[in-house]
Amino acid sequence: MFRALRALVNWFGYEYEPEGWRNPLDRVRAPKVPQRLIEPVPLADVAAILEVCPTTTELGCRDRAILLALLDTGCRASEFLDLCLGDVDPFTGACQVRRGKGDKSRSVFLGETAREALRGYLDLRQAHDPLAPLWATRGGTRLSYSGLREIVRRRARKAQVPAPSIHGFRRAFALGCLRRGMDIFSLQRLMGHADISILRRYLAQTHDDLLVAHRRHGPVDGLLGLVASEGGEHGAG
Repeated sequence: MFRALRALVNWFGYEYEPEGWRNPLDRVRAPKVPQRLIEPVPLADVAAILEVCPTTTELGCRDRAILLALLDTGCRASEFLDLCLGDVDPFTGACQVRRGKGDKSRSVFLGETAREALRGYLDLRQAHDPLAPLWATRGGTRLSYSGLREIVRRRARKAQVPAPSIHGFRRAFALGCLRRGMDIFSLQRLMGHADISILRRYLAQTHDDLLVAHRRHGPVDGLLGLVASEGGEHGAG
């Protein structure tokens, strides 16, 4: 609400420039909004959803390829849906995002499993125009955001798992890359962020991450282990 009010007041000042105008919000601090943790889609749920995507039908292959590509590229939903056939090499897995945030282009990639799923979908679809949408409806038109969301919801319902958010795939990509040892600068470029600090919201550690970190580095267990070790040495002496 504050952002909307500030935009309105700024517009009024710039548009009409009243004599003696002073912006009443200049001395008003913006309220701090708590940063909510964006949970990643659980990989076990993704696996369950993939199980209900038949590989014998075009739509089943499409939905399987969509789920794997969402998780493997880390694309924003708008970038993902804007992809055309000519933007993707189904053999190398290189994907050219032409209209990223801020109209910046970048490359993202598909691994072997996602590439295989994409090739299976494209073989059944038989589309060849480089400008045709990569992700299409049954009628061949470009898939919309609501259509993408409905695909995920419908497949999750059939798999009897909670329906994940589309953005949950992007965060799962970020966390997965970090846990597998990817450096943060490469991750920044793959995700299309101008600043590394923006990654903080995506990479806030989960409960399980913190639990594992504490078990490895907690001071008390380490202290007791050291005491036991020193006791053994003194006893042996």
